[in-house]
Amino acid sequence: MASAAARLNRYNIIRRRRRAPRPRIFQDRSNPLEDLEGDEVFIRFRFRPDTILWIVGLVFDDLQRQTHRNCSLPPLLQVLAALRFLATGSFYNIVGESLGISKSATGRAARMICRLLSSMAARFINFPANLDSYKRTFFEIAGFPNVVGCVDGTQIKIKAPSENEGDFINRKGFHSLNIQMVCGPNFNITNVVAKWPGSVHDSRMFKESLLCREFENGHIQGILLGDSGYALKKYLMTPYLNPSDVHQERYNGAHCRTRVLIEQTFGILKRRFAGLHTELRLSPERACNAIVTCCVLHNIGIVRGDILQFRGNDCPQNPTDYAERNVRVLDGKAVRDHIARNYF
Repeated sequence: MASAAARLNRYNIIRRRRRAPRPRIFQDRSNPLEDLEGDEVFIRFRFRPDTILWIVGLVFDDLQRQTHRNCSLPPLLQVLAALRFLATGSFYNIVGESLGISKSATGRAARMICRLLSSMAARFINFPANLDSYKRTFFEIAGFPNVVGCVDGTQIKIKAPSENEGDFINRKGFHSLNIQMVCGPNFNITNVVAKWPGSVHDSRMFKESLLCREFENGHIQGILLGDSGYALKKYLMTPYLNPSDVHQERYNGAHCRTRVLIEQTFGILKRRFAGLHTELRLSPERACNAIVTCCVLHNIGIVRGDILQFRGNDCPQNPTDYAERNVRVLDGKAVRDHIARNYF
């Protein structure tokens, strides 16, 4: 009888303990912008303090409206958590430990900042109203006329998704997203399409993009440069696969020297945000938001002069693999021949 009473007493004690609210523990959080030198802040977060505060100003009002929590994370720490995650591609718990916040808080902050900044893509990723300066700058590189951008796709590795896994396996055998980008003459990104699985070909991405329709309808006046994976169009110039004369050889040389800017842009972007170079441990939808956010931040860094030191040998100078690629010759052939004969 006594043993049964003792067991009942212990049971009641355990019940009371479980019902008692657990006290919230608030860690001491420091401000890295105050504790670190400017160069150290740049190394850790890929931006200098004044640019980080400018980014905080972009999302401050939205962050204040999004939370009703007591003692919520300050907007500055949320932005720093997101920047640290994108800069390293590391796990949330490791990123959180460096800032004195929990794994769950780090994940929420990174997702929120990526969602807010990716929604601002149209503000920071676009073609200028006047393309004449782009055309002049591109022409000075190798004498290629009327160029307003270089287009290509890049594979961003992600973790294996739970749905339609086979669609995300690219030709190199790993799970990825195929991201289409167009760059300007100073490595800025003027267009990005982040929604296609890794198995989708570059040419299909461009054909079904809004950018293609804008060129088709004449809303953008100029020429894009792409590799031979794209269909030859009057507004999209590809190289000659088998040049037959000196003009076509010079055309190919100028095409390569100009189009390499998109490869260099990929290199700069992936050096700044290591998660794009290694792997994004995110679902496809969240990975797309993170990639667009990186592009927005990349352009912000260029506009504010807060950029990485670029070395030309960081990026391949002739990355195009012409094997297993076909060119569909359309009305762009006459335009390409005209450029080769008259400019090269």
